[in-house]
Amino acid sequence: MAEKKIAIQVEKLNKRYKLYEKPSDRMKEALGLARKKKFTEHYALRDVDMSIYEGECVGIIGTNGSGKSTILKIITGVLNPTSGNVTVNGRISALLELGAGFNMEYNGIENIYLNGTMIGFSKEEIDAKMQDILDFADIGEYVYQPVKTYSSGMFVRLAFAVAINIEPEILIVDEALSVGDVFFQAKCYHKFEEFKKAGKTILFVSHDLSSISKYCDRVVLLNQGVKLGEGSPKEMIDAYKQVLVGQYVVPDTNEQDETNLLDDQELQQKAAGENPELLEYGTKQAEITEFFITDERGVRSSAVLKGTEFDIHMKVKFYEALPAPIFAFSFKDVKGTEITGTNTMVEKAFLESVSAGEEKEIVFHQNMSLQGGEYLLSLGLTGYEGDIFKVYHRLYDVYNITVISDKNTVGFYDMDSKITIR
Repeated sequence: MAEKKIAIQVEKLNKRYKLYEKPSDRMKEALGLARKKKFTEHYALRDVDMSIYEGECVGIIGTNGSGKSTILKIITGVLNPTSGNVTVNGRISALLELGAGFNMEYNGIENIYLNGTMIGFSKEEIDAKMQDILDFADIGEYVYQPVKTYSSGMFVRLAFAVAINIEPEILIVDEALSVGDVFFQAKCYHKFEEFKKAGKTILFVSHDLSSISKYCDRVVLLNQGVKLGEGSPKEMIDAYKQVLVGQYVVPDTNEQDETNLLDDQELQQKAAGENPELLEYGTKQAEITEFFITDERGVRSSAVLKGTEFDIHMKVKFYEALPAPIFAFSFKDVKGTEITGTNTMVEKAFLESVSAGEEKEIVFHQNMSLQGGEYLLSLGLTGYEGDIFKVYHRLYDVYNITVISDKNTVGFYDMDSKITIR
């Protein structure tokens, strides 16, 4: 039996970032003016080893901040590693940030040639693929218009069509199969299955565990930059669920240096899902002093299993007496689309006045119906003083929540259908 050839080899891969408290510290460090170390080191990846063989479909799973996207970007050459080696044997097509190489002033046809050339195809090879790309994208005469005039749906369709139809030897996919409408998604999954049947090598990252289970031969589990294990989809999905509920024992790396300790405030925020660069504003007559998510067991977490209950907590301090404060939250997807949200006025949950010096804890009790993926949480504290609407404190994109799903339906949320067939 012939020995399997390695398509992607990852050895002792490390990616380290320097986190600075303020921009001036970064400048002092760059100019050599810092008398002492002004940064804290954070490892996005630590000593990761991975071998992917030709013809395999390998999945990578893990919570937000586990290093999944980082390792894909290093493999595709978008990022450089701090140390370690990556060897790739074969031509890669990466569905990471769709349309990242597009020129917005060019029309669709010109961008197809631009992207194909960047990947290494000749004009003749692109010509041979052109009709397949146009048929797959199915955007009609718009292909002759500048892409800056496209709707987001048309843009994604063309970008995906280019990436998927150039016949790569290795396909790298990061959450890109759930693009466009339901008919286009079906086309994408069909093409994905064609790749598998043709014996192409596929590296696949998704929060949709049903897709991981369906398509992958083997799965790698990452957590906080460390490879916890690899094995069959069922084994690793079960281990992943243990990680989510805090019951998986993380291997001891035998390193207790300061780079491993998350006692720095910014690192704690990153680990918890908080955004250190959030947008906030308001009169500050009252202030949101603390916020966090708890899962169905009451444990603080930035990852929630789809179909389970969870709570959004806000702690608020009032510096002035206010007639009837309104507490609110909303969810966006990573593209900035507002998906859902509510507030205490709509829910008729709190219509009372408060006194200066009072503190309140507001808890929104929810069931997680959103599809698997990444979402941004925003929080608000507003109210009416007479007919005047006042914003006391708003926190935009304050928290990154990862929804873990083993069944993704169509659209933003699951209608939780109960089906009867007679």
